[in-house]
Amino acid sequence: MILNQLKDSILEGEAEATYDLTHKALSMGYPAQVILEKGLIAGMNEIADKFRERNVIIPEVLMATRSMHAGLSLLEPHLISSSPNKPGKVIVGTVAGDLHDIGKTLVKTMVMSLRIKVIDLGVDVTPKKFADAVRKEKPEILMISALLTTTMGVMKSIIKEVRQQSPSVKIFVGGAPVTEEFASEIAADYYFENAFEIRDYLKENYDKLFLRKD
Repeated sequence: MILNQLKDSILEGEAEATYDLTHKALSMGYPAQVILEKGLIAGMNEIADKFRERNVIIPEVLMATRSMHAGLSLLEPHLISSSPNKPGKVIVGTVAGDLHDIGKTLVKTMVMSLRIKVIDLGVDVTPKKFADAVRKEKPEILMISALLTTTMGVMKSIIKEVRQQSPSVKIFVGGAPVTEEFASEIAADYYFENAFEIRDYLKENYDKLFLRKD
């Protein structure tokens, strides 16, 4: 079955095979959401389990994530064009000075797998751009990523500027150099070690986070 082949391509970190299989699955008429959940996410879930059990190492996780990114590049237009069937909106972005997007893309994929609308601001995003996007889009959650110790300090400026204009938005932070202690220091609402933790938290706390009464 092509979805199993797609999952295996993620596990093996074969980005080209993932791209080709995703294209083939779309041409066979599989819905983008099914390809995402049964192929890409299924593969990443298995990688996450292996990582927790210390059966794979970080480079293997990165290869799997790159493969997922290749498949997602084909799926994303289809996922965006179909209306999400759950209320809620999340903005994601990597801070100014940081051009890494693999972690952010994985987070975006996990959130999208829950059928929650995601607005991706990309990489090298300034505090003003974050604040403007939050004011315009009015998301329930802003997710900020930093992958370099030299850029993680920008998070503090982002949070300060966003909160001045949009005090009610919940701010999630993460990335390799970020710690729970640092998140507390900069007054972030939540810190997560990885994208799988974010997905699980959103799934368990969906009503509290997205079905608020204004």
